[in-house]
Amino acid sequence: MANTILNVKELNKAYGKKQVLHDINFSVAKGEVVTLLGPSGSGKSTLIRTINGLEDYQSGQIFFQGEEVVPTEKNLQKLRQKIGMVFQSYDLFPNLSVLDNITLGPVKVQKKDKKSVESEAHELLKSVGLNEFASAYPRQLSGGQKQRVAIVRALALHPEFMLFDEVTASLDPEMVRGILDIIIGLAKNDHMTMIVVTHEMNFAKQIADRVLFLENGQILEQTPADKFFSNPQTDRAKDFLESMDF
Repeated sequence: MANTILNVKELNKAYGKKQVLHDINFSVAKGEVVTLLGPSGSGKSTLIRTINGLEDYQSGQIFFQGEEVVPTEKNLQKLRQKIGMVFQSYDLFPNLSVLDNITLGPVKVQKKDKKSVESEAHELLKSVGLNEFASAYPRQLSGGQKQRVAIVRALALHPEFMLFDEVTASLDPEMVRGILDIIIGLAKNDHMTMIVVTHEMNFAKQIADRVLFLENGQILEQTPADKFFSNPQTDRAKDFLESMDF
């Protein structure tokens, strides 16, 4: 694949005797958006957490920008500055303001100038309609607002790759659209390279260049998005799509 930024080879992951990822192989090109689809428990979240070094694995290799990821603490810290991740649980620091949550990484980890980081943070907050909440604390925000802050916090590190793990799963339905629009903007306007785990089929259809369909920790299909949604290649994927309301 031309301009490959991520390459996963023969990845296997187990929790004790239970294997949750089986011989995972795929690549992602720079600027590509890949969605991970499949039933709950199929290994989607585990896979992207493994890519970002939040989960270990028993065998296989992960290459980022042509270099194998050796999972030492120092290497993973550097990797997470290049690969941003947003979780469904927000994971904001409750004792820090919105602004401090966003600027902590760039200032403390990347050693950037605090004033310039704060200026950029305000611009990012403006872009998601939250600049007036810069001094607020997470407890004062709604779920949708917290998720927007979590996305801004990840973007403030200037990642080259983003991972989104079911970022709308814990939100009320009326809050979902705003979060999805932000991610669509990152894909369409900023050409951000992304892997997105989602159960929102219409969103996946709109944003994805390619779909990886997982079940029981295995990739059953790797298909261009338009072909996956119009003519999935496996009976299991067909059944899955028929069960989804979209």
